Amino acid sequence: MQCPLCQYTDSRVLESRSTEAGQSIRRRRECLKCNHRFTTYERIEFVPITVIKRGGQRDSFDRSKLIRGIVRACEKTGIPQGTLEVLVDEIEAELQQRIVREVTSQEIGELVLQRLQSLSEVAYIRFASVYRQFQGIRDFVDTLNHLRSHGSGTEEETKLTAPLENNQPSLFSAW
Repeated sequence: MQCPLCQYTDSRVLESRSTEAGQSIRRRRECLKCNHRFTTYERIEFVPITVIKRGGQRDSFDRSKLIRGIVRACEKTGIPQGTLEVLVDEIEAELQQRIVREVTSQEIGELVLQRLQSLSEVAYIRFASVYRQFQGIRDFVDTLNHLRSHGSGTEEETKLTAPLENNQPSLFSAW
């Protein structure tokens, strides 16, 4: 492994530990020439997955893009970063297990929504609003109704959607 400081190619491993639920190994190394310490990660190289976007263009699956979208949806929900990493690990593992190496962005979005539904209703709505390209309040209401009928049906979401179904004033009517 090449030292990032002096570019020398010999180093020794000081410590190794498993990360990302056993999907990679983190190694602390020390350069044998300049004694600089640095960290490397070793991961299994998977066969690339091609993502087919809405417009038909094809891109390589980008784990970091997926985690960014999920983190943005989960901001201020109190969900630990480690939980989100596990969620992305599960989705990536599921995609890698498929025989077909092409997947649509819609399929990935649905996999995220399945996992977010049980994790956080707020994150689910946030992610769905971007992924499904909500155009107005009716899209939010429809998604809240879906959550209520297929999810946990919390008291808070019932307070939000029940008045809208009956054409009564609600928390949304001030907008």
